[in-house]
Amino acid sequence: MSTPGDARPLEGRIAVVTGGSGGIGSTICRELAGAGATVVFTWRSHGEAAAELLKELPGARHFCREVAVDDTPALGRLAAEVGARFGRCDVLVNCAGMTRFVPHADLDALDDELIDQIFRVNWRGAFACVRALRGLLEVGGDALVINISSIAGVTGMGSNVAYCASKAALDSMTRSLARALAPKVRVVSLSPGLVDTEFVRGLDTAWRDEQARRTPLERLARPEEVGAAALALATTLSYMNGCILPLDGGRPLT
Repeated sequence: MSTPGDARPLEGRIAVVTGGSGGIGSTICRELAGAGATVVFTWRSHGEAAAELLKELPGARHFCREVAVDDTPALGRLAAEVGARFGRCDVLVNCAGMTRFVPHADLDALDDELIDQIFRVNWRGAFACVRALRGLLEVGGDALVINISSIAGVTGMGSNVAYCASKAALDSMTRSLARALAPKVRVVSLSPGLVDTEFVRGLDTAWRDEQARRTPLERLARPEEVGAAALALATTLSYMNGCILPLDGGRPLT
Protein backbone atom coordinates (compact mmCIF):
# COMPACT_ATOMS: atom_id res chain seq x y z
CA MET A 1 0.00 0.00 0.00
CA SER A 2 1.22 3.49 -0.77
CA THR A 3 1.68 6.29 1.72
CA PRO A 4 0.80 9.98 1.20
CA GLY A 5 4.51 10.80 0.82
CA ASP A 6 5.12 8.42 -2.08
CA ALA A 7 6.22 10.35 -5.17
CA ARG A 8 5.36 7.45 -7.50
CA PRO A 9 2.97 5.24 -5.53
CA LEU A 10 2.06 3.09 -8.56
CA GLU A 11 5.61 2.29 -9.60
CA GLY A 12 5.69 -1.20 -11.09
CA ARG A 13 1.90 -1.42 -11.39
CA ILE A 14 0.05 -2.17 -14.63
CA ALA A 15 -3.14 -0.23 -15.42
CA VAL A 16 -5.62 -0.83 -18.25
CA VAL A 17 -7.97 2.04 -19.14
CA THR A 18 -10.76 1.60 -21.68
CA GLY A 19 -11.87 4.66 -23.59
CA GLY A 20 -8.51 6.17 -22.81
CA SER A 21 -8.46 8.73 -25.61
CA GLY A 22 -11.59 10.56 -24.39
CA GLY A 23 -11.66 13.60 -22.14
CA ILE A 24 -12.04 11.69 -18.87
CA GLY A 25 -10.09 8.60 -19.92
CA SER A 26 -7.04 10.54 -21.11
CA THR A 27 -6.86 12.46 -17.84
CA ILE A 28 -7.01 9.22 -15.86
CA CYS A 29 -4.22 7.79 -18.03
CA ARG A 30 -2.05 10.82 -17.30
CA GLU A 31 -2.70 10.61 -13.55
CA LEU A 32 -1.89 6.90 -13.34
CA ALA A 33 1.21 7.20 -15.52
CA GLY A 34 2.39 10.22 -13.53
CA ALA A 35 2.14 8.11 -10.38
CA GLY A 36 4.44 5.52 -11.92
CA ALA A 37 2.02 3.02 -13.47
CA THR A 38 2.52 1.44 -16.86
CA VAL A 39 -0.66 2.29 -18.76
CA VAL A 40 -2.41 0.31 -21.46
CA PHE A 41 -5.39 2.11 -22.93
CA THR A 42 -7.97 1.43 -25.59
CA TRP A 43 -9.63 3.73 -28.07
CA ARG A 44 -12.49 3.36 -30.49
CA SER A 45 -12.95 6.53 -32.53
CA HIS A 46 -10.13 8.94 -31.64
CA GLY A 47 -7.01 7.42 -33.13
CA GLU A 48 -5.08 10.66 -33.51
CA ALA A 49 -5.85 11.67 -29.93
CA ALA A 50 -4.73 8.24 -28.76
CA ALA A 51 -1.41 8.55 -30.57
CA GLU A 52 -0.80 12.00 -29.08
CA LEU A 53 -1.68 10.80 -25.59
CA LEU A 54 0.71 7.89 -25.87
CA LYS A 55 3.53 10.33 -26.68
CA GLU A 56 2.70 12.41 -23.60
CA LEU A 57 2.78 9.62 -21.02
CA PRO A 58 6.04 9.41 -19.06
CA GLY A 59 7.79 6.06 -19.38
CA ALA A 60 8.52 3.69 -22.24
CA ARG A 61 6.31 0.63 -21.74
CA HIS A 62 2.85 2.14 -22.31
CA PHE A 63 0.84 1.08 -25.32
CA CYS A 64 -2.64 1.53 -26.76
CA ARG A 65 -4.92 -0.53 -28.97
CA GLU A 66 -8.07 0.07 -30.97
CA VAL A 67 -10.56 -2.14 -29.17
CA ALA A 68 -14.34 -1.94 -28.90
CA VAL A 69 -15.43 -3.07 -25.45
CA ASP A 70 -18.43 -4.87 -26.92
CA ASP A 71 -16.06 -7.06 -28.97
CA THR A 72 -15.35 -9.97 -26.63
CA PRO A 73 -12.76 -11.69 -28.86
CA ALA A 74 -10.84 -8.40 -29.17
CA LEU A 75 -10.84 -8.04 -25.39
CA GLY A 76 -9.46 -11.55 -25.14
CA ARG A 77 -6.63 -10.64 -27.48
CA LEU A 78 -5.91 -7.51 -25.45
CA ALA A 79 -5.82 -9.52 -22.22
CA ALA A 80 -3.45 -12.02 -23.85
CA GLU A 81 -1.12 -9.22 -24.93
CA VAL A 82 -1.13 -7.61 -21.48
CA GLY A 83 -0.44 -11.01 -19.97
CA ALA A 84 2.41 -11.75 -22.37
CA ARG A 85 4.06 -8.37 -21.78
CA PHE A 86 3.50 -7.88 -18.07
CA GLY A 87 1.97 -11.01 -16.56
CA ARG A 88 -0.51 -9.04 -14.48
CA CYS A 89 -3.01 -6.18 -14.31
CA ASP A 90 -3.28 -4.16 -11.12
CA VAL A 91 -5.84 -1.51 -12.07
CA LEU A 92 -8.66 -1.68 -14.61
CA VAL A 93 -10.61 1.49 -15.34
CA ASN A 94 -13.80 0.93 -17.32
CA CYS A 95 -14.18 4.37 -18.86
CA ALA A 96 -15.52 3.53 -22.34
CA GLY A 97 -19.15 4.54 -22.77
CA MET A 98 -21.68 6.05 -25.13
CA THR A 99 -24.96 7.92 -25.16
CA ARG A 100 -27.17 10.17 -27.25
CA PHE A 101 -29.51 12.91 -26.10
CA VAL A 102 -33.17 11.85 -26.20
CA PRO A 103 -35.86 13.67 -24.18
CA HIS A 104 -37.06 11.39 -21.39
CA ALA A 105 -40.71 11.88 -22.32
CA ASP A 106 -40.14 10.96 -25.97
CA LEU A 107 -40.41 7.20 -25.59
CA ASP A 108 -40.69 6.54 -29.30
CA ALA A 109 -37.38 8.30 -30.04
CA LEU A 110 -35.56 5.93 -27.71
CA ASP A 111 -35.59 3.05 -30.19
CA ASP A 112 -34.56 -0.53 -29.51
CA GLU A 113 -31.30 -0.23 -31.46
CA LEU A 114 -30.08 2.71 -29.35
CA ILE A 115 -31.16 1.01 -26.10
CA ASP A 116 -29.27 -2.15 -27.03
CA GLN A 117 -26.18 -0.18 -28.05
CA ILE A 118 -26.10 1.78 -24.78
CA PHE A 119 -26.36 -1.33 -22.64
CA ARG A 120 -23.95 -3.27 -24.86
CA VAL A 121 -21.24 -0.64 -24.41
CA ASN A 122 -21.94 0.83 -20.98
CA TRP A 123 -22.81 -2.34 -19.07
CA ARG A 124 -21.86 -5.43 -21.04
CA GLY A 125 -18.60 -3.85 -22.17
CA ALA A 126 -17.51 -3.13 -18.61
CA PHE A 127 -18.46 -6.63 -17.49
CA ALA A 128 -16.65 -8.18 -20.47
CA CYS A 129 -13.47 -6.27 -19.63
CA VAL A 130 -13.50 -7.57 -16.05
CA ARG A 131 -14.22 -11.07 -17.33
CA ALA A 132 -11.34 -10.94 -19.83
CA LEU A 133 -8.81 -9.54 -17.36
CA ARG A 134 -9.89 -11.36 -14.20
CA GLY A 135 -6.99 -13.80 -14.24
CA LEU A 136 -4.45 -11.01 -14.57
CA LEU A 137 -6.19 -8.91 -11.92
CA GLU A 138 -5.97 -11.75 -9.41
CA VAL A 139 -2.21 -12.23 -9.84
CA GLY A 140 -1.12 -9.58 -7.36
CA GLY A 141 -3.85 -10.18 -4.80
CA ASP A 142 -4.72 -6.50 -4.33
CA ALA A 143 -6.07 -5.24 -7.67
CA LEU A 144 -8.72 -2.61 -8.32
CA VAL A 145 -11.51 -2.17 -10.86
CA ILE A 146 -12.92 1.35 -11.25
CA ASN A 147 -16.19 1.59 -13.14
CA ILE A 148 -16.75 5.14 -14.38
CA SER A 149 -20.42 5.63 -13.64
CA SER A 150 -22.58 8.77 -13.41
CA ILE A 151 -24.93 10.45 -10.98
CA ALA A 152 -27.54 9.74 -13.66
CA GLY A 153 -27.63 6.19 -12.31
CA VAL A 154 -28.91 7.53 -8.99
CA THR A 155 -30.87 10.64 -9.96
CA GLY A 156 -32.55 9.33 -13.12
CA MET A 157 -31.61 12.60 -14.82
CA GLY A 158 -29.34 12.29 -17.83
CA SER A 159 -29.02 12.22 -21.58
CA ASN A 160 -31.77 9.62 -21.94
CA VAL A 161 -33.66 7.01 -19.94
CA ALA A 162 -31.54 4.10 -21.16
CA TYR A 163 -28.31 5.88 -20.27
CA CYS A 164 -29.53 6.45 -16.71
CA ALA A 165 -30.58 2.81 -16.45
CA SER A 166 -27.23 1.60 -17.83
CA LYS A 167 -25.33 3.51 -15.15
CA ALA A 168 -27.64 2.18 -12.42
CA ALA A 169 -26.93 -1.30 -13.76
CA LEU A 170 -23.19 -0.54 -13.71
CA ASP A 171 -23.43 0.44 -10.03
CA SER A 172 -25.31 -2.76 -9.28
CA MET A 173 -22.62 -4.74 -11.08
CA THR A 174 -20.00 -2.97 -8.97
CA ARG A 175 -21.64 -4.27 -5.80
CA SER A 176 -22.04 -7.80 -7.17
CA LEU A 177 -18.48 -8.09 -8.44
CA ALA A 178 -17.03 -6.51 -5.30
CA ARG A 179 -18.55 -9.38 -3.36
CA ALA A 180 -17.62 -12.03 -5.93
CA LEU A 181 -14.00 -11.03 -6.53
CA ALA A 182 -12.91 -10.06 -3.02
CA PRO A 183 -10.43 -10.19 -1.42
CA LYS A 184 -8.08 -10.25 -4.43
CA VAL A 185 -9.90 -7.56 -6.42
CA ARG A 186 -11.72 -4.46 -5.19
CA VAL A 187 -14.48 -2.98 -7.38
CA VAL A 188 -15.67 0.61 -7.02
CA SER A 189 -17.91 2.95 -9.03
CA LEU A 190 -16.57 6.48 -9.54
CA SER A 191 -19.66 8.57 -10.19
CA PRO A 192 -19.14 12.13 -11.48
CA GLY A 193 -21.69 14.71 -12.38
CA LEU A 194 -21.39 16.56 -15.67
CA VAL A 195 -17.69 16.88 -16.50
CA ASP A 196 -16.28 19.85 -18.40
CA THR A 197 -14.76 17.87 -21.27
CA GLU A 198 -14.35 18.97 -24.87
CA PHE A 199 -17.48 16.98 -25.73
CA VAL A 200 -19.56 18.78 -23.09
CA ARG A 201 -18.17 22.17 -24.12
CA GLY A 202 -19.54 21.44 -27.59
CA LEU A 203 -23.11 21.10 -26.30
CA ASP A 204 -25.67 23.90 -26.05
CA THR A 205 -24.14 26.67 -23.96
CA ALA A 206 -27.37 27.66 -22.24
CA TRP A 207 -28.06 24.06 -21.19
CA ARG A 208 -24.52 23.59 -19.94
CA ASP A 209 -24.63 26.83 -17.94
CA GLU A 210 -27.96 25.78 -16.43
CA GLN A 211 -26.41 22.53 -15.20
CA ALA A 212 -23.66 24.52 -13.51
CA ARG A 213 -26.15 26.91 -11.90
CA ARG A 214 -28.17 24.00 -10.53
CA THR A 215 -25.09 22.52 -8.87
CA PRO A 216 -24.43 23.84 -5.34
CA LEU A 217 -20.76 24.46 -6.20
CA GLU A 218 -21.97 26.38 -9.28
CA ARG A 219 -19.60 24.74 -11.75
CA LEU A 220 -19.05 21.49 -13.58
CA ALA A 221 -16.51 18.86 -12.56
CA ARG A 222 -13.06 19.21 -14.07
CA PRO A 223 -11.53 16.16 -15.78
CA GLU A 224 -8.50 16.53 -13.51
CA GLU A 225 -10.75 16.04 -10.48
CA VAL A 226 -12.01 12.74 -11.88
CA GLY A 227 -8.44 11.68 -12.56
CA ALA A 228 -7.38 12.61 -9.03
CA ALA A 229 -10.25 10.60 -7.59
CA ALA A 230 -9.25 7.56 -9.65
CA LEU A 231 -5.67 7.90 -8.45
CA ALA A 232 -6.83 8.15 -4.84
CA LEU A 233 -8.86 4.96 -5.23
CA ALA A 234 -5.75 3.21 -6.57
CA THR A 235 -3.51 4.45 -3.77
CA THR A 236 -4.74 5.92 -0.49
CA LEU A 237 -8.43 4.88 -0.51
CA SER A 238 -7.49 1.22 -0.30
CA TYR A 239 -10.37 0.12 1.97
CA MET A 240 -13.15 1.19 -0.39
CA ASN A 241 -14.95 -1.71 -2.04
CA GLY A 242 -18.39 -2.27 -3.56
CA CYS A 243 -19.41 1.36 -3.18
CA ILE A 244 -20.16 4.45 -5.25
CA LEU A 245 -17.77 7.38 -4.87
CA PRO A 246 -19.73 10.52 -5.92
CA LEU A 247 -17.93 13.44 -7.52
CA ASP A 248 -20.85 15.69 -8.30
CA GLY A 249 -20.50 19.03 -6.54
CA GLY A 250 -23.72 18.30 -4.64
CA ARG A 251 -25.83 18.23 -7.81
CA PRO A 252 -28.30 15.57 -6.48
CA LEU A 253 -29.20 17.96 -3.65
CA THR A 254 -31.09 20.30 -5.97
